Amino acid sequence: MSDLNLALIYNARPPQADIPCTLREREELRRIVRDYAESNSLCAPLGIAELERHAEILLNQYKWPARFRGFVAVLINNTLWHDIFTAIPYNRRLLLVPKCLRSAEKCRGIMDEIGLICAHCGSCIINDLKRQAEELGYAVLIAEGSPVVMSLIETRQIEAILGVSCLSTLERVFPYMEAGAVPGIAIPLLYDGCENTAIDTDWLWEALYETSENPSIPRLNLEEERNRVDSWFSKEELDEVIRPEGTQTEAIAMDWIALSGKRWRPFLASCTFTALTPGNNISDNNIRRICVAVECFHKASLIHDDIEDNDDIRYGQETLHARYGIPVALNAGDLLIGWGYQLLSELDVAAQVKASLIECAAHAHRIMCLGQGEELYWSRHPESLTSNQVIEIFRRKTSPAFDVALSLGALLAGADSSVLACLHQYSEAMGVAYQIRDDLEDYLLPHEKRRRLLDNPSILMALATEQAKEEARQLLLRAWQEPGVREREFDHIMEIFSDLNIDQCARALMDSTKARAIESLAQLNNPALKGLLRRVISKIFGDFDLMGCCNDTQTGDDTGPGQGASAAG
Repeated sequence: MSDLNLALIYNARPPQADIPCTLREREELRRIVRDYAESNSLCAPLGIAELERHAEILLNQYKWPARFRGFVAVLINNTLWHDIFTAIPYNRRLLLVPKCLRSAEKCRGIMDEIGLICAHCGSCIINDLKRQAEELGYAVLIAEGSPVVMSLIETRQIEAILGVSCLSTLERVFPYMEAGAVPGIAIPLLYDGCENTAIDTDWLWEALYETSENPSIPRLNLEEERNRVDSWFSKEELDEVIRPEGTQTEAIAMDWIALSGKRWRPFLASCTFTALTPGNNISDNNIRRICVAVECFHKASLIHDDIEDNDDIRYGQETLHARYGIPVALNAGDLLIGWGYQLLSELDVAAQVKASLIECAAHAHRIMCLGQGEELYWSRHPESLTSNQVIEIFRRKTSPAFDVALSLGALLAGADSSVLACLHQYSEAMGVAYQIRDDLEDYLLPHEKRRRLLDNPSILMALATEQAKEEARQLLLRAWQEPGVREREFDHIMEIFSDLNIDQCARALMDSTKARAIESLAQLNNPALKGLLRRVISKIFGDFDLMGCCNDTQTGDDTGPGQGASAAG
């Protein structure tokens, strides 16, 4: 007797049309997906477009109906995250169960602002699921798309999610999971609706209990990485690694490098190294030196940038040149650069590896100076620039900071040229998108504070010049070349920007550039590194937002991921 007939005998509804009708068919599809993922060396995380592309390939190959595309995409995503998910301890996992699994007639639970508070009446599967999951150590939430989930993801209080939901909600929630590179296993409901629905319970129990302690599975504990990197910038640790001689110049530079900031660059270097050397008990000394060197290079660039931009405040206090004067600040910046190269020269690695590391740092340093130099030259000899010319300046002045941090960590780990090429492509796209975002943030400042937007080569100004009509375009061309015109006609220029919706054009360009960064990760087959770099994009560009339940009415401008506040600096 078929599974469908058995279901009908027991008064259960058959699955909805976009889910295979019988358990036997669903099991067969899952087996096919696992074989396909292994034979094609697929690696998480994949975006929704890639998952659907692979789903279509499978459906065409095995002559399955196209309406199963969403279901197969879920199975592919589950397969890619499986090994990572099972390696994460139970107490770092969240079980997310929809309230629609309850019995609408018999449920005694009550709803609050977060979700269902189970009364353990035993009228549905939720009671057993919650009890057993909590005994294992899971956090359990009986709700769909709760904002609490996104808060837990952002703060890394949980590292993996086992979720049950209908396909429509899974599709809507997926971008948030993918943006956070959160390992997840999804168990689709067999039919939509917010009460008395059903699931493949064996799949859920299997995922709930499955665990692995395989040390070869790459897994990053970002909190541990962050704490380790931060510890390297205490006074005692810096004294040990830099070994200053006690001069006043060194004291100024040491105080500057010890200022907190967010230490994104050393954090990225350390995480990249750890992701590429799973289970390796390598001494901290080499990666510590690299991380301090990366921060030395970065803090030196900030000193020079503040002088060039005539900025007096950094980290909420006086910049170095505002406090000590330009000559002393320049000298301290130069010392930091010297320390950076000295630390690389002291690494306990093979001569060829050391040469590659120093060459990498020197190349990034040179490219960054060329980009900054182009911007400085423009400030003395202003002329109109195309959007491509502005993007090239962005690429040179900002991308190397990402590239050197990632590449130094990868080179120390022994990464091959294909990994380094992916990191380079990722860094170039990230640097450009980062600078476009900065221009957009300046444009959103109060009106009078927007003037700084036109003091440097601006992507908004370039896009507006390319799109404006005759009279407006002529004004913009004059404004490029004459600071006086920019000052006198500032309000008119802002009106032109507004009429052209130039912020939307710039945001579209930023999003497409960010998408290139995501696409560049496709060739990486290390899920820990791939997930890290995907999360970096989300953190810098604010790709987290609130989710609602499947029946929630969305209000306001529901723009989805990408509209959050910036988290980078």
